Amino acid sequence: MSSKHIDTRRWWRDAVIYQVYVRSFLDSTGDGVGDLAGVRAGLPYLRKLGVDGIWLSPFYPSPQHDHGYDVADYRDVDPLFGDLAEFDLLVADARRLGIKVLLDIVPNHCSSEHPWFREALAAPPGSPARSRFHFADGRGPDGAEPPNNWHAMFGGPAWSRVTEADGRPGQWYLHMFTPEQPDWNWRDPEVGAYFDGVLRFWLDRGVDGFRIDVAAGLFKHPELPDSPDPEADARTRDSVNPLAWNQPEVHDVWRHWRAVCEEYTAHDGRERLLVGEVSVPTAREHARYVRPDELHQAFFFDLLSASWDADAFRKVIDEAMQDIAGTGSTVTWVLNNHDQVRTVTRYGEPATEGSGLGAARARAAALLMLALPGAAYIYQGEELGLPEVVDLPDDVLTDPIFRRTGSRARIRDGCRVPLPWSGQASPFGFTSGVEGAKPWLPQPDYFAEYATDRALADTRSFWHLYRDGLQLRATLPQLGEGTLRWLDTQPGVLGFVRGDGLVCAVNFGTAPAPAPVSGTPLLSSGPCPAGVLPGATAAWWIGDDTDS
Repeated sequence: MSSKHIDTRRWWRDAVIYQVYVRSFLDSTGDGVGDLAGVRAGLPYLRKLGVDGIWLSPFYPSPQHDHGYDVADYRDVDPLFGDLAEFDLLVADARRLGIKVLLDIVPNHCSSEHPWFREALAAPPGSPARSRFHFADGRGPDGAEPPNNWHAMFGGPAWSRVTEADGRPGQWYLHMFTPEQPDWNWRDPEVGAYFDGVLRFWLDRGVDGFRIDVAAGLFKHPELPDSPDPEADARTRDSVNPLAWNQPEVHDVWRHWRAVCEEYTAHDGRERLLVGEVSVPTAREHARYVRPDELHQAFFFDLLSASWDADAFRKVIDEAMQDIAGTGSTVTWVLNNHDQVRTVTRYGEPATEGSGLGAARARAAALLMLALPGAAYIYQGEELGLPEVVDLPDDVLTDPIFRRTGSRARIRDGCRVPLPWSGQASPFGFTSGVEGAKPWLPQPDYFAEYATDRALADTRSFWHLYRDGLQLRATLPQLGEGTLRWLDTQPGVLGFVRGDGLVCAVNFGTAPAPAPVSGTPLLSSGPCPAGVLPGATAAWWIGDDTDS
């Protein structure tokens, strides 16, 4: 692990962060669910891989209707995952190893079991307790229709009706995800003050920053009018309802949170990071969230969603470099996360094979991402080349999208199956200490081919590609923060220069002939014989001639 980013004031600008989906990383207790002690045990593995930090999925007390994104208490650890003492040990060990720790914070909504929401249910309409959420009277003579026509992102209407204290049907409350996740009303000042306390609680415990869930949400149109396209969010499972997302007031929240982080930085010199999950239509709107006094970073999802095509990749990279980097921030690149189909499968890989087209494209995309200027986030298991598990039985599925819609389309369980660490049969080292313990989601037999111990032993594996790329990125001055210059290439090939002569090129597989490679090779995603770059392959090299 290089010391390039460790304890430097601007460490986040070109950091590589590893997303830990806690319940699927490593189980230390034998109950089949990953936990904080498991994350702590895995830190040496992550240090060997070479990442600069980790982002932990929610581990707060929660009824787990949406795997912890329905938070009942923002200032504690669910016993399922450990306790605060274990969390403190994790932070201390990570710091000793030079690994930053980011927490996932969920400010758009909470759990229906949060004490404030329970108080709101017991309080009368118009009460201060209800003003912390979005309660409204229904439409129609008896209030039996929802207040507006909005749909939830996970299916169904975005409103649920409550039964009042006297037993009669009453008001409705807003939930843009599930009924178990009521949306906070950020127009109530008590909500902002509450989250100030949450931030400070975890910053005081030594965290290095926060990944912010649904960062473009928080504020809704104050009049809650009907949407011109009420099914937009449910249809796309994206934040596209302009009345429910991306309201201008949200930027005031991020300016305030940035000031809180700067206060801690001024105290000890350690810069804290705010990275947002920002789903907005254009890179230009995205850029507004990373202005100098707002979020440090926001995930740029356009690379993840781009089709496997050289022109499509160049277009989204150009837009990001122009609009986002133009703010003074750096672009935050991602190819996957806990809500997306795994990269190998998304790029065309059959779920039970590991050496086909999808794997080749995923390896090439990884080298491309790591060569781009800015920061990068890696979802756990991507460094193993794990495919999506597409054949989970209906009776084990836990995604609320499936429960709400009855459809398997766009469900997320397949990318959340627990990691394989060792051995030839489930649980593949994921859970130990209890004979017969089963992971919370079943692992397929073919996971044996992707187990970590096998990946570390095979120098041709995904793991070594990522590790070698991260080592070069940490040591070569051309990589990390900076700019790029495009090269003139044949159709179907993308090539650019970083710094003083470091070339990254990707053959997307549609070029009429293999692309020529001229210079000193550094790393490639696959075999590059006789100075050529075959289809669905990426390579880094120090170029002899970087003008063409």
